[in-house]
Amino acid sequence: IGHLESIARYIAQTSLCPRPDRLVILRPTRKLQRALPVSIAAATASTTALGDWYVNRIVVDRRALLILVSSTSLLSILAPARDVNGLPIRVAELLGTRLRRAGISPERSESEIDAMSPVVLAPTVDRSVVGFMVDFAFVVPYHVERGSWDETTLPFVENKLARIPCHASHRRSEALWPDRKAPELLAAHWGAA
Repeated sequence: IGHLESIARYIAQTSLCPRPDRLVILRPTRKLQRALPVSIAAATASTTALGDWYVNRIVVDRRALLILVSSTSLLSILAPARDVNGLPIRVAELLGTRLRRAGISPERSESEIDAMSPVVLAPTVDRSVVGFMVDFAFVVPYHVERGSWDETTLPFVENKLARIPCHASHRRSEALWPDRKAPELLAAHWGAA
């Protein structure tokens, strides 16, 4: 019985047994679902401040990139499209790096990252978020100098995307600014830090 108890404890402490109070959903576009096959119905929602993360593969200057977009803040992350299958394991690390660059406090960043386990793959459900992701992907090539950019350029492009007002079918005064909305959501969800 002692051996079974230790196995049960291990399963409860790892992502093999998801905690019902913690979950983040990664929503790949159809194009990426071969590399990231979806595993649950679309009805579930993330429990993190920044919500679900939509992901697509784009090509800029003949280089493959992944663009990830938060469903609640529209904050975006750009990353080289290497090891797409391993993205669920790396998504928290990518977000941690992005939040540090955005000036988010370490406490809030850590809270959000800790809540990003387990990562579950599900189909896209919000056409607005997919539309903004397509718009961002269209803009990326205009912020890199053709033939002379590398991975160190991507944070600068992310900052440009974060300053784009997003207002699908809303008045301009109701525009969402990703660089303002992400800190607001993190503060509301994880408290003052």
